[in-house]
Amino acid sequence: MPLLGAHMSISGGLHLSLERLRQVDGDALQLFTKSERQWRSVPLSEEAVRLFRENWVECGKVPVAAHDSYLINLAALDPAILEKSVNAFAEELQRAGILGIPYLITHPGSHLGQGVEAGLERFVSNLDKAVERANAPEVAVLLETTAGQGTNLGSSFEEITHIIGSSRFSGSLGVCFDTCHAFAAGYDIRTAETYAETFRKFAEVVGFDRLKFFHLNDSKKGLGARVDRHEHIGEGELGLAAFRHLLNDSRFSGHPMVLETPKENGLEKDRENLKVLRSLIETSA
Repeated sequence: MPLLGAHMSISGGLHLSLERLRQVDGDALQLFTKSERQWRSVPLSEEAVRLFRENWVECGKVPVAAHDSYLINLAALDPAILEKSVNAFAEELQRAGILGIPYLITHPGSHLGQGVEAGLERFVSNLDKAVERANAPEVAVLLETTAGQGTNLGSSFEEITHIIGSSRFSGSLGVCFDTCHAFAAGYDIRTAETYAETFRKFAEVVGFDRLKFFHLNDSKKGLGARVDRHEHIGEGELGLAAFRHLLNDSRFSGHPMVLETPKENGLEKDRENLKVLRSLIETSA
């Protein structure tokens, strides 16, 4: 059975993300380890680390992944932005390592007009620089599948596997599959046939051994729209059948799958979305 959870706020302290996860009866967590909208961060205190680790144990050591800042673009053209991005990504890796978090999820950057091939080369070069600078080998980088909005890289399985194959740290790279992003990029999982074909392609191009984490989001936009807009489960263009296929795929039993759906009325929407997802899991009589 997949491990279902959600991205949770760290407002008031990192450890409170785990308390919020408990409140929705979640089995997997994603969080930011700092403000995702600022370059600078306050160093992790011993107290913050202790509280996080203690709360994590109390939660049964559920799978946890950190997500990096949205400001980071390791394919940036502006030298100042690029240097900030490399430093910030290295710091994100170090923070995850200090907390004991095994995964750091990242979007593969934006080429900003230089073209996909040049953008991928630039991303790989600076990813490697940041990983080397961080010296946090215990943390794996998970490349998130993207919707291909604007000049964003990573919307095709081929681009993802190019990054993995080109990096000097290939052994430390994995994938986070986002249902909304993949659908918006043109990968259909709504019917049994299209679901099977999408994951056949993934297995052939990337390989299931690289797939470590899922983001479960419905999509406000249609197949191939290349627009990143998350919707509540069953209320978007993907619909419930897509999630039923995924949740009952034995190949992904035990994989962590977290919501990134809009937050409304505190945690109530997370509870509702998790209830819907759990209702789709088929159990043997």
